[in-house]
Amino acid sequence: MELKGKKVLVVGLGKSGLAAALFLRRRGAQVTVSDARSAEALAKDIPALLDEGIMVETGGHGLLTFRRQDLIVVSPGVPLNTPELAQVKSFGLPVIGELELAARFLKGRTLAITGSNGKTTTTALVGEILEKAGIPTLVGGNIGTPVVSLIDEGTDETWSVLEVSSFQLESTERFHPRIAVILNITPDHLDRHGSFENYALAKERIFAAQTPQDHVVLNADNERAAAAAQRDIALTPSTTFAITPGHAPNAIRLALAAPPIEQLEAGLRTLAGMLNAKEEDFHSTE
Repeated sequence: MELKGKKVLVVGLGKSGLAAALFLRRRGAQVTVSDARSAEALAKDIPALLDEGIMVETGGHGLLTFRRQDLIVVSPGVPLNTPELAQVKSFGLPVIGELELAARFLKGRTLAITGSNGKTTTTALVGEILEKAGIPTLVGGNIGTPVVSLIDEGTDETWSVLEVSSFQLESTERFHPRIAVILNITPDHLDRHGSFENYALAKERIFAAQTPQDHVVLNADNERAAAAAQRDIALTPSTTFAITPGHAPNAIRLALAAPPIEQLEAGLRTLAGMLNAKEEDFHSTE
């Protein structure tokens, strides 16, 4: 993706929006930030943006601001069905999220974890396991560090372990984790997604761009997460491990093909109880 000289609008100045705006500007884009909050509410962030030559629109979203762009990057907290975004999408203007933007520049391989519950804990555990195994590892996403902030730290040997939410996933197009994990899917954020099925489908976007060389880890004891196996096989026939609760890190270990298994086991042993599950606890739904 070429950014130099492109006019890019970042909608929503949360942590992800701020990081995206600064990244885009440093890659040569002409950046504008638009946020519905007042200038007073954004006072701590505006000076850093202005210092970088980024224009800031506060107190609402102007339609002309949206229409004068080559690309729009939406922060996770901003719904995709706002009138301004709906209009520019009808004109064919590309609209992506911070996760999708980062995915187009992130080096190495990605292990992405989503779920209604437990994704922060699992992301932290998996990141710790890989680090203890001596594998170059970055941890970010919904867990705290915007994914776009990891780009300059990554190498071709890096595994980026990302916690990803439905808000981040719904605006993805080419986001392509080498390993995708859905821990569970239970009703949540229905005010944003409109229905439980829409919410579940947003979660399933975690594997939408995968290939037959990739892997999906699903929880067999969660009905809606397990049901994603059939949709995954239909879209991208990757290997799918069904797991029981609490065994996600071991299932991920089975899906990690690149690092020597001895390394991963060494990392797992640093966390008490993580090797209690046996491989027969897992079954492939490929």
